This record gives sequence, C-alpha cells and structure tokens, in this order.
Amino acid sequence: MKTTQPAGRGVVVGVDASASSAAAIAWAAAEAESRNLPLHVVYVVPPIVVPSTAWPELPFPVNYARYEEDRARRIVVDAAKLAADAVSSDRAAQTSTEVVGGPIVATLVEMSKGAEMMVVGCLGENSVTRALLGSVSSGLTHHAHCPVAVVHAERVPSPTAPVVVGIDGSPASESATAIAFDQASRRGVDLVALHAWSDTGLEFSRRAWAPNEWETIEEREKEVLAERLSGWRERYPDVAVRKVVVCDRPAPQLLEQADTAQLIVVGSRGRGGFASMLLGSVSTAVVQSAQIPVIVARPA
Repeated sequence: MKTTQPAGRGVVVGVDASASSAAAIAWAAAEAESRNLPLHVVYVVPPIVVPSTAWPELPFPVNYARYEEDRARRIVVDAAKLAADAVSSDRAAQTSTEVVGGPIVATLVEMSKGAEMMVVGCLGENSVTRALLGSVSSGLTHHAHCPVAVVHAERVPSPTAPVVVGIDGSPASESATAIAFDQASRRGVDLVALHAWSDTGLEFSRRAWAPNEWETIEEREKEVLAERLSGWRERYPDVAVRKVVVCDRPAPQLLEQADTAQLIVVGSRGRGGFASMLLGSVSTAVVQSAQIPVIVARPA
C-alpha cells in the first residue's frame, strides 16, 4: 500500500488526522529543510482487530479495508501539502510519502533504524483529551533507534526563543548536548544548559548540608557543567550559552525553562537510569508535560 516511493529516509514523520500531527508535519518539514535532508511522510494502517464479544458475531464490512486505505492516502496527501506550505518551494521534490500496513509502533520503530530523526505528534487521533501522551509517541520515545521529536500543538513558540538542554553527566545527556548545540546553531538562537543536581529539592538539601559543604558542592557542580560544555562550545563558537545550575529536581526546572523556550532536548536515560530502563523519569515527565517540541536523544 505504498504511494510515492521513499528516496531515502532522512526525517520521518508519522502522521494521522490529529491536530498534533499537523503541528508535527510542519515542524518536521522545517527540520528536514534546515538540515538539507529528505522528508518522509508515513501513515501506518494498523491490522484489523475484531473484538471478542458474547453477542452473535456480525459480518465484517467487506469494503472496510478499502475505506481505510483510501483514507490513509488522503491523509498523506494532505500531510504532504502541509509540509510544502511550511518550507520553501524547491523542497517538494525532497518529500516522499508512504502508506504501510502493520502495528503502528513496531512499524515506526523499524523505520527509525534508517532515519536521522523520527517526528510524531504528542497525541494521536484516537487519544482522549486527558491522556498525557499518545501510545505512538510513547512507544517511539521508549524504543526508537534514533532521536525522536514529540511535537505539541498547544502553542507555537517564538523562533527567537532559546533551545534548552538538560545536562547531568550521563552518556545520554552527552548525546542530548550534541543535538542541542546543533539545533541552537542552525536556528541562530541561544542555548540554555540546565544542570539540576539534586533529586531531593532545594529546601531539603540546605537543611541536610552545613553552609561550607553547600558551597563546596555547588562550586563542584558548576565545574561539572563547565567541563561538559567546554568541548561543545569550542565546536560551536556561534552559540551563546547560558548556564543554569540549580539544586533541584531536573523535570520541574526544565519545564519552567520551557515557558520561554522553543525546544527542549533531553537524554533517554538520566544519571539514575540503569541499563534495562527504556526511558528515564525526567525524560518521561518532560515529554508528557511540555507544551513545546521535545527531542529525546535516543541511542542509535
């Protein structure tokens, strides 16, 4: 069930008929253009599942499969138009579309093996309003083989607003830092590098440590952040960096920074993560609660 054959997957955006999907399409198109990568628009038609019931079995509509395929084709055509409207006119030739059947999350995860970035809306068309994160976006941020951008449709951030990255010294944090510097450089904006170094909160920490211990620890954490940034600042001299070091839990601090930012970049696992964890608690909280795009630096 393919439409335009993909000419090579660069930025892949999974689409449906939801509002957050429309926001994801525009964001993905701009991302692909800024990186001079092809854009691949994909709609996954899930398998037909007939629910078990105690009632007498009803015949399945014979034209249902054709209806779903026709609907899918309309969605990818509309998505391609949205993508074209979001970028310069000469980008149309670098956009491909595809309709494929299969389990949605598993299919997109498989596609992520050959993609530079996966992009999805935060909520799918079947998600309830109260849901914090759709099943597709949640599945991708947990299992994808490349960075995943989750785009929220609540508000459109200013293009001059900074990029925010959470840095804790973990390997995943290093990957997030690389992505964040690249994003800030290409957007021509500042980078806010946040290092939140306590999981217990400010008040508890102040009571737990003597004043001289507090000052020693605070200075050490500032040095940790400076060390983590030094090589990247040399590589990206055009990016102005604002360092924020706080004694607090990372998630609320990142979400506070999101109020005046255009993009947040987080690692898939933080300093407290362990090998079998698929997504850290900080990443999960930020992806669920932010109202601006969030990139999760999934390992390749």
